[in-house]
Amino acid sequence: MRARQAGTGGAAKKLVIKPLRAPSLPADFELATWHKLQAAVRAVHEKRPVESSLEELYRAVEDLCTHKMAAATYARLEHECEQHTERALRQLASASSSDPSAFLARVHGAWLDHCQQSLMIRSIFLVLDRTYPLQTAGVRSLWDMGLQHFRHHLLALPDVLVKTVGGVLLHVQRERQGEVIERSLLANLVRMFNALQVYAERFEGPLLEDTAAFYAAEATRLLDACAVGDYLRHVDTRLGDEAGRVHAYLHASTRKPLLAAVHAALLTPHAEALLERGFDALVEEARHADLRLMYSLYSHVGKLRLLKEAWAAHVKRVGSALVLDVEGEAGLIPRLLELKRACEELHVRAFERAEPFGYALREALEAVVNARANRPAELLAKFFDAQLRANAKGGGEEDVEHVLDAGISLFRYLSGKDLFEAFYKKDLAKRLLLGRSAHVDAEKLLVSKLKAECGAGFTNKLEGMFKDCELSAELTAAFHAAAPPLGLSDIELSTHVLTTGFWPPYPPIELNLPPQLCALQERFTAFYLGKHSGRRLTWVHALGHCVVRAQFAARAHELQLSTAQTVVCLLFNDAQQRALSLREIATGCGLEDKELRLTLQSLACGKVRVLVKEPRGREVDDGDAFSFHDGLQHKLHRIRVNTIQLRETAEEAEQTELKVCVDRQYQIDAAIVRTMKARKALSHTLLLTELYEQLKFPLTPVDLKKRIESLIDREYLERDPRAPSSYRYLA
Repeated sequence: MRARQAGTGGAAKKLVIKPLRAPSLPADFELATWHKLQAAVRAVHEKRPVESSLEELYRAVEDLCTHKMAAATYARLEHECEQHTERALRQLASASSSDPSAFLARVHGAWLDHCQQSLMIRSIFLVLDRTYPLQTAGVRSLWDMGLQHFRHHLLALPDVLVKTVGGVLLHVQRERQGEVIERSLLANLVRMFNALQVYAERFEGPLLEDTAAFYAAEATRLLDACAVGDYLRHVDTRLGDEAGRVHAYLHASTRKPLLAAVHAALLTPHAEALLERGFDALVEEARHADLRLMYSLYSHVGKLRLLKEAWAAHVKRVGSALVLDVEGEAGLIPRLLELKRACEELHVRAFERAEPFGYALREALEAVVNARANRPAELLAKFFDAQLRANAKGGGEEDVEHVLDAGISLFRYLSGKDLFEAFYKKDLAKRLLLGRSAHVDAEKLLVSKLKAECGAGFTNKLEGMFKDCELSAELTAAFHAAAPPLGLSDIELSTHVLTTGFWPPYPPIELNLPPQLCALQERFTAFYLGKHSGRRLTWVHALGHCVVRAQFAARAHELQLSTAQTVVCLLFNDAQQRALSLREIATGCGLEDKELRLTLQSLACGKVRVLVKEPRGREVDDGDAFSFHDGLQHKLHRIRVNTIQLRETAEEAEQTELKVCVDRQYQIDAAIVRTMKARKALSHTLLLTELYEQLKFPLTPVDLKKRIESLIDREYLERDPRAPSSYRYLA
């Protein structure tokens, strides 16, 4: 730097600034400082008081780092710590102790000393730890450096590690056997394994192997000694115990494989055996808690499919036994409803409303309800009839609706719904025409439910029956409004005008009606035809009934009789207290022999005996004589006399089934022709597949083959000459 200085001579002077001279360090500065630090480190390792203060040691380290001596200091410190760690671990290896607990305590003590000493040394060399490792690649922090040396020398002494791991596993096994152990010691050792990164490699594997072996032996011992419910509860307890061990002293990552090992030993290989041994008993005894536990356990081992199949098989087995029991079929529907209720309760309370189990239940119930062809459909129709009749036992409207909903839930599973319709329609007709229905609203409610299930086409005729009854009531009221002819004012006529296509067919009954009834019948015929020209009115007496006033010796009663019973009883008005023979009664009433015998049997052999038969007996023979039972006594004023001819016989049921079968043949023929007309040509297999999808009632390949052969004979179809198993449509 140059500068001018004003003066007398005007000469320029030079100003020179020299660099600051750094103070020189003593020649033994680094070594002396390290000896001081080394003495402090050894004092820490030997658990002696440190002579220098922490601040003095801290400044010494700072001076070394400032004068770029950090690398050498780090190397000297690392060597010192490594030697101490090696000596400490070798002392563990040389220590002999037959007590695993004492050895584990020594290991834990060595680890605890190492951690405390590492923290103390780090506080002394804090400046070094915060600068040198961060500025130099590949250099660990002092804490990590200590862990690395401890791990290295521990692995170099396999006896120590093996003995430590074995001691921990022994304590775990003792706890599983019911002994009390020092959990805090195990927790500290496990944390040591995890800090040294040997937990997964050297400890977890042996732990899982020991767990599997222990519980496999336990399963073998308990399976034959415990009931299924007790065994499941034991498995659940063991799982809870293992989860508690993870929480208390094992690492969280062990939870999943440890519980999986317990499942694999106690449950997975024995899942099928447990189901075979006790599942049916658990279901039959409604042990929902045990079944819920089984569901939970099986869900963890992927065995829910086995549980679902076992449940479906149980439902099919129990339900099919009910359906196939011919002797107990009178109470079949209530028992099926109870079975369904119990299964649904089990589905909710034990199987957590799982959809796969719901599907399995529906499939099983469908198989049960259709295990016996046609009969369940008839019995379900009779069940509804019993619930809706006037003499049905039950509560209010809510109870009736609940029962109807339960019955509809079974109706859904019926494959022969057309057969149900046929029987239900016959029973509904009797209830409506004979005034036997106790719940008209319930009748319509049930029809609406059937309509919701099967569509308007299914209930079209049933709704037409209700409409006919309503129109008949209006027509009867209009007829009564007209002035009755002379001599007929004491007879009240109620009629049902029925549409032929809506109602079941009834066999005609020939009757010699009394003149009063004939006149009233002719008058109504004239009245109806006067209102509806072009129609034909046919009188059907099969379901007609009358209320007749009868005078007995004790008092007068009103008798509820069928039309045939009424005609027979009226014959005794002119008998003048004498007996009438079977032939005389037949001539007077005009009934054919079979109907006459049933009518007389109901009047003379039932609970309410309006007539007296001589000789006494349950059957009506040709030589029997009948007289009016003047001594009849009854507590009721109006007495209903049962009509034997109204009871549906086995032959009538067979005729109903036969009619349904004939209707099914027409539906099959129509479906075949419709399908073949659209496809022109189809193989036998594809045609059957199409028919199974279209037709909703039960079918067999034999039935379909017969209808196909019939259509071939009638030249609707022909076999393909080049492929005999295929058919072609003939236009």
